[in-house]
Amino acid sequence: MTADPETRIRELRDQIERANRMYYQLDAPEISDAEYDALMRELLELEEAHPELQSPDSPSQRVGAPPLPQFSPHTHLTPMLSLDNAFGPDELRAFDARVRRALGLQGDQSVAYMGELKIDGLAISLTYEEGVLTTAATRGDGRTGENVTPNAKTIRAIPLRLEGAVPSPLEVRGEVYMLHPEFARVNREREENGEAPFANPRNAAAGSMRQLDSKVTASRKLGFWAYGIGRPEITGVSTQSELLQWLSRLGFPINPHARLLNGIEECVEFTEHWRTAREELPFDADGLVFKVNSLALQAELGSTARGPRWAIAFKFPAAEEQTVILDVTWQVGRTGVLTPVAELQPVSVGGVTVSRATLHNEGEIERKGLQIGDRVSVRRAGEVIPEVVAVVERSPESRPIVPPTHCPACGSMVEKSEEEAARRCVNFACPAQTLERIRHFASRDAMDIVGLGDKIVALLVEKGFITDAADLYVLHERQKELEQVEGLGELSVAKLLAAIEDSRTRPLERVLFALGIRHVGASAARNLAQRFGSFERLMEADEQELLGTEDVGPATATEVMEFFRRDENVRLVRRLLEHLKPEGPSQAQGSLFEGQTFVFTGTLQHMSREEAEALVRSMGGRAASSVSSKTDFVVAGEKAGSKLDRARELGVPVLTEDEFLSRLKDLGEGQSAGPAETLF
Repeated sequence: MTADPETRIRELRDQIERANRMYYQLDAPEISDAEYDALMRELLELEEAHPELQSPDSPSQRVGAPPLPQFSPHTHLTPMLSLDNAFGPDELRAFDARVRRALGLQGDQSVAYMGELKIDGLAISLTYEEGVLTTAATRGDGRTGENVTPNAKTIRAIPLRLEGAVPSPLEVRGEVYMLHPEFARVNREREENGEAPFANPRNAAAGSMRQLDSKVTASRKLGFWAYGIGRPEITGVSTQSELLQWLSRLGFPINPHARLLNGIEECVEFTEHWRTAREELPFDADGLVFKVNSLALQAELGSTARGPRWAIAFKFPAAEEQTVILDVTWQVGRTGVLTPVAELQPVSVGGVTVSRATLHNEGEIERKGLQIGDRVSVRRAGEVIPEVVAVVERSPESRPIVPPTHCPACGSMVEKSEEEAARRCVNFACPAQTLERIRHFASRDAMDIVGLGDKIVALLVEKGFITDAADLYVLHERQKELEQVEGLGELSVAKLLAAIEDSRTRPLERVLFALGIRHVGASAARNLAQRFGSFERLMEADEQELLGTEDVGPATATEVMEFFRRDENVRLVRRLLEHLKPEGPSQAQGSLFEGQTFVFTGTLQHMSREEAEALVRSMGGRAASSVSSKTDFVVAGEKAGSKLDRARELGVPVLTEDEFLSRLKDLGEGQSAGPAETLF
């Protein structure tokens, strides 16, 4: 039964708002651009047909989503509006007809347009005062964005100071993007650190710009192209093409593929050229933007609440091909989740041969009505990840996709709770989980075993040297055998064994996190270690004791208890404790910084930032990553950045590293030897 217009509009608004939040705020889109565009188009059509149902808070009246609370808000001097979309030549021609009609042009009178590639990245606004970059902000809701100035300053393509006389203030708009080779490098690095890879370069660019630590942004090679300014009339130029050249003279990079086009038919030809030529670009372009070239005509045409009437975005269709689902296999992830993967008859999609595609989960299979043997359409989601779009034709031989009752890797029974859509292998010793678990165990935030990356772990497992994390600590007994393995060698083995040896004294919180217990992240592991102090006490804890731990809720408490109820997990922990000496927080030193919050910024000389934060926590204090009015002290090392500025702005006391150490020593005088004493 079709929903009435009011109900459907409400549903569409809810879906679009969620999609906006996932896309703009969390950089984790749940639906494709094409699906989003279809939702927005349906909403616009319904609101146009039922003007009495229009609302000023509809997503059709604004752009994006509110800024994240971690970033201070910035109000744009001129709103950053969105663009209407066209999905084919006829819609481009309809746009041109609207433009010519609004301008009162007759017959064959044509309009000149600038055609520019629509870079798939993150739109930002740069504000310059007296030629100096003062603020960089994301689009946000079009009027208020997130202040990401420290991160923008790390992008070399963005000028920090403009030469010569320029209008002040000046708002420059452009796109931050990531090249394909850098995208591949960043994802390799994330996987080696046990982090989830970015889905596409756009998410990678957006995620990099929203880092709370600008050093992370600086470590990623981001690019920037300028495409306009907030108030073009202050430049003295008369066309969009002249504006691009004006920006170029100021030192801004502009995309070299922009072209002046005479009339809409040349625009249509431009789309045909780039439909295939975009595959050769070293960055993602998801469409083209066509702008009326004359700035005077732009001003005459004006804008709606959502976007300008003088510009439109032409969206490339997702590259789709048809193929057959030959079978469905089930992959086992690090936490035991079983993910269905379609084994496909190989097909070329956008120049890449695709033979496998994710089906995400059972709910997605049911929603799309997929069966083995179906002819389906396949596309590369975000130009990167292959996915099955829909059933095209059902074969008489098609058969249902039956989820496994046992783990395909270890044969254990799989479980599916009412709270979860996924099936899960709960056997901690499952071989399919071994690689991911050991990699997580060795990652920087866990045991920090330098040199134990993906390839080495895979090699050690393949050759039978390790089957779980505990085996790492007896590798020294097989040093000669290791040195004979191709790809290792005497020097690399010596370094690896030294790194493993160095990890034996990691604190309890790091070992807890390294175990990979579901819902137990670094923060929960730290709080559990603080409360219980040893594995023995933690393994005996009941639900009420666990719930009495800061930031530990019912789901985490349940997972901790379930973990230690399984014999194989307890055996692993016992074996690890034969080799490790994980110590909980020192009770003698536990009250020195009770109730105080510290933030560390810049480069410290006597310890790493992680060591300083651990020291504060071991003495009852809290180490935060951002400065707020609740911060008690900011400790500033060399080259301290925006956190120091924020502390001064809020009046938060600032200590040098030496002052912090002196305060630590003064507070610790007269108490038993502990973490503080080892520093002096």
